[in-house]
Amino acid sequence: MNLHAGFLRAARRTVVAVAPVLAALLLPLAHAQSLQALPPEVQQAWRATKLPDSALSLVAHELGGPRLATVAATTPRNPASVMKMVTTWAALSGLGPDYSWRTAFYARPGATVDAEGTLAGPLYLKAGGDPLLTTHELWSLLRELRLRGIKNVSEVVVDRSRFGNVALDPGAFDGAGDRPYNASPDAMMVGLGVARLIFMPDAQARQWIPIVDPPVRGVRLQGRVEWSTARCPGPPAVATNVRRLGSDTVIEVSGTVAGSCGEFSLYRLAQSQPEHFESLFRMLWQELGGTLGRGITSGVTPPDARLLAWHDSESLADTIRLINKQSNNVMARMLLLTLGAEQRSGGATAATGAAAALDVLREQGIDVRGWVIENGSGLSRDERLTAEGLAGLLDTAWHSPMMPEFMSSLAISGVDGTLRRRLRSDHTRGMAHLKTGTLRDARALAGYVLGASGRRYALVVLINDDRAATTGKFLDAVVEWLAAR
Repeated sequence: MNLHAGFLRAARRTVVAVAPVLAALLLPLAHAQSLQALPPEVQQAWRATKLPDSALSLVAHELGGPRLATVAATTPRNPASVMKMVTTWAALSGLGPDYSWRTAFYARPGATVDAEGTLAGPLYLKAGGDPLLTTHELWSLLRELRLRGIKNVSEVVVDRSRFGNVALDPGAFDGAGDRPYNASPDAMMVGLGVARLIFMPDAQARQWIPIVDPPVRGVRLQGRVEWSTARCPGPPAVATNVRRLGSDTVIEVSGTVAGSCGEFSLYRLAQSQPEHFESLFRMLWQELGGTLGRGITSGVTPPDARLLAWHDSESLADTIRLINKQSNNVMARMLLLTLGAEQRSGGATAATGAAAALDVLREQGIDVRGWVIENGSGLSRDERLTAEGLAGLLDTAWHSPMMPEFMSSLAISGVDGTLRRRLRSDHTRGMAHLKTGTLRDARALAGYVLGASGRRYALVVLINDDRAATTGKFLDAVVEWLAAR
């Protein structure tokens, strides 16, 4: 009896020890078998990438019909900017397509404006977290104050309490702290927080004349872009370096650009979001004839404050078109924070926004096992999705009354957004609505493809590997396969 028990224990130990090895041996075989569901031309395109099969997850199925292909569908992978698809759908579902953001000025109860236009007490600015409040819209809002007789303001108190401490170092992700895609979110963000560098050609003097827009005090250009008489080779290549010099921000520029390229612009982060807002406010308020006494501080709007003027943004349905088609990172971050602000108490953070988004998706029956949402934009090394779960999201969205708003937010193959220069052949142009994703070690593509038969397909492809950048032709081949069906 003891001998028999000892034999069983030894057998169990052997099985436990062998199981991981056996799984490792069978995994490539399972991938190979699942890849067989793909047509030969798509398999050939994958082989041409020279990536291991283990780098790929894929789901393709006819909407309301059969599954066509499944590859490692439950493996969590970094989706890059395809994560924006999750953020925008969760927000569309949780907030509604007509949701909008309000930015508003308030005064203390009973505050008066005297004959000279002086407002008694502080002017409160309650930030709404608008993802795309423009410089022109801020100017228009300030003009509303002037129309109400307000000219002289002792102090502006900016209320950012809608969000918690969400500021981040723009250079933390990849060291490119001046690039707009790294912009930090902020409840009082204006113009995405970026400065436009305009280079105007002076053909007679053969030189480039640089201009900073907006021309705020404390931001200036330094250096020179050389003039070339060569034929324009393509988008101008200008190097920039943003640095602080005392209280000023200096943008150093260098490079050579052909005069035949004509006027061009670059966009750079020159200041933090609060600095950018303050510089803009001071410039615009002065242009409108206003004066500011003690300056701009942070605080909270009194609950009984009196509303003076406000600006309501475009609808969420319109906003997500910009987020998905242009793959705008900071707008996606702001949208996730907004969802957190509406569905959680206290100042919203990326963590509360992520929790709110996952709650919305779970309520819809979407399988979010293995998912990690860090900031909702895809500009992350830690975010994870599964192809299976994302395919479920696409199916849920397709059968929702909000399908038209969601689908129209995605880039159209060969037409606009991040797909404007891809899939431009006669049988793919305009046939797909997709979200793209690109990081150093991740490529992804997800959305809807209309086949030649009139059937529509949901597609999810997630690729994680150090050489993922080589997979563009494979991703296009998958779309071409479905478009031809």
